[in-house]
Amino acid sequence: MNMKRLAATAVIFAATGFAPALAQTVVNIGHGVQTGHPTHIGLLKLAELVKERTDGKVVIQVYPDRQLGEEREMVEGLQLGTVEMTVVSTGPVVNFVPEAGVLDLPFLFENSAHAYKVFDGDIGKELLAKFDGADMVGLAIWENGWRHLSAKKAVEKPSDLSGMKLRTMQNPVHMRAFEALGASPIPMAWGEVFTSLGQGVIDGQENPITIFYTNSLWEVQSHIALTGHVYGPHMVLASKSVWESWPEEVRTAVLEALPDATAFQRSESLRLETEQAELLRERGVNIAKIDTTPFREKAQAVYSSFDFDPALLERIRAVAAE
Repeated sequence: MNMKRLAATAVIFAATGFAPALAQTVVNIGHGVQTGHPTHIGLLKLAELVKERTDGKVVIQVYPDRQLGEEREMVEGLQLGTVEMTVVSTGPVVNFVPEAGVLDLPFLFENSAHAYKVFDGDIGKELLAKFDGADMVGLAIWENGWRHLSAKKAVEKPSDLSGMKLRTMQNPVHMRAFEALGASPIPMAWGEVFTSLGQGVIDGQENPITIFYTNSLWEVQSHIALTGHVYGPHMVLASKSVWESWPEEVRTAVLEALPDATAFQRSESLRLETEQAELLRERGVNIAKIDTTPFREKAQAVYSSFDFDPALLERIRAVAAE
């Protein structure tokens, strides 16, 4: 057991004086979204379940809103062992596990139920296993939400994106998709987005409703087009070195609580998206349903730009019919 890695873990001896008994382990989890986001709420539920099921012997501390760094920094921290666990978008992840980029292909999933079947089934397990080779442990796939376009003007068709300086994640799949749609993608760390929108450095961005609302983007953006161009996963990850240093009781407690926390997080995502869309309308944001057919047609060019396994794509599509 790596005692340096377990500095936060107190170990006492049982009454026999021979077998060590776990007293308390503190698990630190960082993420990049606000406290009103379903991922933060889901992590609080995970902490509650783990504490309850271990009689307080495992305590999860949640650090929201990039307190442990931007998403890429937290992923790098996992590899170094300086960050224990995190929940991040696929934006920075594809730089470490390229295979995860398949989830970012535009219009890949038909609906949320389709995505859940993929994530919770064999395909999701196979993708999560890929993180082992990058010194991380892939634990679960949560929901960031369906990504939509926002701008200072209405967007109804791909030609409306012509020349638009659009913030994207630092994700090559997303960037190529918006190039195909006619925009000028600008990869940017999330902490710079609000100010850049306000100053006109960028014209628009794309994110789920919950991100738009919890970051008060209505102050700098007046229109949302419900493109639903990408389903946004949130990856629940652990540092491999830290994970392996924890006592088995800690790993088991987290693994056993994750399915319930995952279901709760997804249900909160749906609830909050519906509620927050109405709140945005009350704040004067124009949220428009649009015909996504021309966006779908143009975005298909992205599929041939990346070397994703065709058999995997067919498996993902086939899950929708199961």
